[in-house]
Amino acid sequence: MIISLSGAPGSGKSTIAKMLAAKLDWPRYYIGGLRRERAQKRGLTLAEYNKLGENDPVTDQEVDEYQRELGQKEDNFIIEGRTSWYFIPHSLKIYLDVSLEEGAKRIFGSLQQKNDRNEDKKLDSVEAVIESNKKRIESDNVRYYKYYGIDVYNPKNYDFYLDTTNLTPEEVFQSVYDFVKSSLDNRKK
Repeated sequence: MIISLSGAPGSGKSTIAKMLAAKLDWPRYYIGGLRRERAQKRGLTLAEYNKLGENDPVTDQEVDEYQRELGQKEDNFIIEGRTSWYFIPHSLKIYLDVSLEEGAKRIFGSLQQKNDRNEDKKLDSVEAVIESNKKRIESDNVRYYKYYGIDVYNPKNYDFYLDTTNLTPEEVFQSVYDFVKSSLDNRKK
């Protein structure tokens, strides 16, 4: 089974993907990390790289083709990316949502703890993160609709939807894990 995790910025995708990978003892692939690496190689922030992608499909196609190939060659892994569900259609598709404000608070808190991420240096307040997230979502919508005709933020594209706004990471993990375990058990029958 392949589990694809997607969702809103700050919804807990990375935290839950790491926890699931540890619990299942499966590898985890992080598409956002690949995009950040590619942006950094070009001397760009992730926001700048996403903006470039609005007119240059190569910025998305590189990682999207990687996802497609991974889904054809491997099994039993976690993949975290906004388009993973689309490029690995046979995956178990999980979407985590969060309010714009709570997602921004989480991201801002994370940025305060680590300064090595290839993020816009102007993210110096929760309000700045909210504005950045709005632009990111808008850019994602432009790119993914333009190149693939999809809306990665539409919960109807997923097998499981969870709003994490008022939940702890442990509560989110338990809900997601219960769904995954049930799906694994059903496949064994």
